[in-house]
Amino acid sequence: MTVAERSLSILGVTGSVGRSTIQVIEELRRQGLSLPVEAVTAGRNLAGLAEACRRLKPRYAAVADTGLLGAARDALTGLEIEVGAGPSALEEAGARPSAWVMAAIVGAAGLRPTMAAVRRGAVVALANKECLVCAGPLFTEAARRHGATLLPVDSEHNAIFQVLTHPAHVEKLTLTASGGPFLSTSLEVMATATPAQACAHPRWSMGRKISVDSATLMNKGLELIEAAYLFDIADTKIDVIVHPQSTVHSLVHYVDGSVLAQMAAPDMRIPIAFALTWPNRACFATERLDLAKLGALTFHAPDLERFPALSLCRNALRQGAAATTALSAANEVAVEFFLAGGIGFLDIARTAGAALEALSNEEAALIANSPTSFAEVAAVDQAARGAARRIAGRLAAA
Repeated sequence: MTVAERSLSILGVTGSVGRSTIQVIEELRRQGLSLPVEAVTAGRNLAGLAEACRRLKPRYAAVADTGLLGAARDALTGLEIEVGAGPSALEEAGARPSAWVMAAIVGAAGLRPTMAAVRRGAVVALANKECLVCAGPLFTEAARRHGATLLPVDSEHNAIFQVLTHPAHVEKLTLTASGGPFLSTSLEVMATATPAQACAHPRWSMGRKISVDSATLMNKGLELIEAAYLFDIADTKIDVIVHPQSTVHSLVHYVDGSVLAQMAAPDMRIPIAFALTWPNRACFATERLDLAKLGALTFHAPDLERFPALSLCRNALRQGAAATTALSAANEVAVEFFLAGGIGFLDIARTAGAALEALSNEEAALIANSPTSFAEVAAVDQAARGAARRIAGRLAAA
C-alpha cells in the first residue's frame, strides 16, 4: 500500500492533535492523496465529532461515554457511519483495519485503544505519552511482538526520531522545553495562579490538561520518561534544557562530539505530517523557519525548585515502571482538582509526589515491582488515583 492509499484512524479526533491531524489530511488530500479514514473517536464532544465526521467521512465513530450512544447517533444522522459508545467501542476503533493510527486520546484512557492498534501490527503515530509512561516495557514489547511500528508525534520525540541516524553511537539526548507561561514567575505568584493563567501557553495551542502539565513542567518530565522507554536509553543520558523560542525541538549528541538538532516553527502539523507520510516527506504549507527574523535562540537549565515535577519524573523512572505509572495517574487527578478550583497550582506536584510516596510506603509490593501485565498496570493506576484523591481532598479542605 502506498502512502497515498494509506487508510487512517484517529483516536482522539476532537483534541488539539486530532484537529491538527484533520488539517494535515485535508491538505494532503488536496495534493491528490486518497487517505480514506476508517475510524475516529471522541470523549464527550459530540459537536466536534460530528464536524470531524463530515470532513473525514469515516466508516466508524465512537464516543467514550456509554450514555451518549443515542445522542451520538443523532449527531451523525445522515452520514452513514457506524456508531459505538463506551470503552469497548474505543478499543474497537483501534482494532478496525486501518494501516495508520493516530493515538491522541489524552491520559491513561488512551492505553487500551492504542494497544488494540498495536496488537494488529499497525503503524501507530504516538501522541499519547501515557502509553509509554504508564506501560513502557509492556507497550514496547507488545509492539515488537506484533510487528507494530511506533512513530513519535510529540515534537521533541519526533525530532529525535528524525536525527537519530546512529543509535549505537549516541552519547545523550536533550529535550527542549519552552518553560511554559510561568518561565520567569516567582513561587509566590505561582502559588496563586489560576487555571486560565496556567493554560495560557506562550507557544503552543493545546488542551487544558496538557497545558497545565506544560506549566508545571510535568509534561517535560513525562516526555523524559517516554524518551527513555521509546529510545531504550538510561535517564542519565537524557537532559532537559529550557528553550523559550520552541524552535529547536530536541538534540542528539554523538560520541564524536557532533550534535544534531531538528528545528522548525512550533506547529504540531509538522510532526504529524512527517508521521503520516513516513518514510517519505510531503510538501506541506506551514510557516518556514526564518532564523534571521528570530535573531537569537536562547537556552538555560530548568529551575528544579520552582518546577519540582521534573525531579519527580526522573526519580520515578529510576524506581521503575510501576512508579512512572503511579506518578502519571496521580498527576492526572491533581490536575483535575486544580482545574476544578480545588487545589492551588503548586499543589499539583505536591499531590503527585505525596501520592507516589504514600504508595511506596503502604503498598510497597505494588510499587517495587514492574507490572507484568496490563491488569497490573491498571491496578497501580487505580491505587495511585485513590491516593491522589485523598491527598488532594485534604489540601482542598485545608
